[in-house]
Parts: sequence; structure tokens; C-alpha cells
Amino acid sequence: MLKIALDHDEEVGGLVMAWWDGQGAARVLALEGNAILLERAEGTRSLSDYARDGRDDEATRILCDAIGRLHAPRAAPPPGLVPLPVWFNALEPASQAHGGILKQSAEVACLLLADPRDGVVLHGDIHHDNVLDFGKRGWLAIDPKRIHGERGFDYANLFCNPDVESPVHRVAVLPDRFASRLAIVCQQAGLDRRRLLQWIVAWAGLSAAWYIEDGETPAVDFEIARLALAELDLG
Repeated sequence: MLKIALDHDEEVGGLVMAWWDGQGAARVLALEGNAILLERAEGTRSLSDYARDGRDDEATRILCDAIGRLHAPRAAPPPGLVPLPVWFNALEPASQAHGGILKQSAEVACLLLADPRDGVVLHGDIHHDNVLDFGKRGWLAIDPKRIHGERGFDYANLFCNPDVESPVHRVAVLPDRFASRLAIVCQQAGLDRRRLLQWIVAWAGLSAAWYIEDGETPAVDFEIARLALAELDLG
């Protein structure tokens, strides 16, 4: 599959794919400038379908396994990356403009980013449609960003997906699904429950800020942030 990067972030994302060297991610067959040639995902399974068809726990475990493989140490130095605090630049202005949950998210993000732990090369956009079925090679990631920071960040986005398309397909925002995902991720990834909840709040706020910038309504992100904040209050 040939992909042409349309901006610098996508272009550097191709360098990250090449650096992963097919371990946990699609294999890069050729890379030149803003063009990248990737092995094609020829499997027919979909993690979004899993989540919507009663196999959400299985999908969550597959995503955790994929993230873990991406975070494994490599011998070669990574390409130039953006520090995670820079990635969060949009959140503070949005929190000042809109307040509410965005303000809470910005406060939590500030605490996390001031006390970084477990730094790795991050994918930056792990969700059910960015980890694909590559047949015998298993489930592999595509379309990374170019970020370095705490590994817990990479698990937060999976809580916001699959997005709500209709009342029939609600998955991410269901409290029982949120609780099950939380337990699975903490156990499989070895993450502190409270800190993971904080990353979910921070990520949901950042994602909401981007949606607002684009003139869209971040309903799902706000619902996920509320679920995580409620768990933090209980804990």
C-alpha cells in the first residue's frame, strides 16, 4: 500500500514506522520523502466490529498487546520526535476559552506532564481502526504520530473508540464497557489504575479541544472524561 504524507507530522510518522521495523507495526517496504510503501493488511477481521459484536474484551486485549510490542526497546535511536507536553499545546487555550471538563482535563494533564514516567516512543493515535488484521503476522499498527512521552498515554485513546455512530452501536461510553476496559488495561499493561484514569481525562480533553478547533462537537470525549473523573472521585 502506497501512502503519501500530506503534512510533516505524517511524514515523520513514516520514519517511526520504519524505525519499528515491522515489530508490532506494518512493515515498511520503501520510504522516500513523503512517500511510504507498506505491506497491506489483507485480513478481514476488524477490532471495531469485535467491540460492537460482543467481543470488546478481546479487542481491548489485542490493542494492549499491540501497544506493548510498539513500546519494546529498540537498538537504533528513534527519529526526531515531539515531546508529549508540546503535543498537548491545544488543551490549555481551549480550557481557558470553554472551561468545564476542558479545564479539569488541562489541570490533570499539567500534573501528569510535570511528572513524566516510563518514557517511550509513542504511537499517539492507537484506536480500533489503527490496529489492523495482517493475517499470519497478526494485529499490527499503522498511522503513528511522532511523539515521545509516558507510555500510559498510548492506552488512553482506546477508551474513546469505537465512536458512537448510533444508539445501537454505543460501546465506548457504556459504563460497564469502560469499567471492563479499565480492568483489562491495568492488568495487561501493568499500569497504575489512578494514573491511567488521569491519562484518559487528559487525552479526552485534548481530543475534545481538537474537535472544537474543527467546529465539531466532542460528545464522546466529554462522556469518557466524565466516566474517568467519576472513577477518580470514587478512588
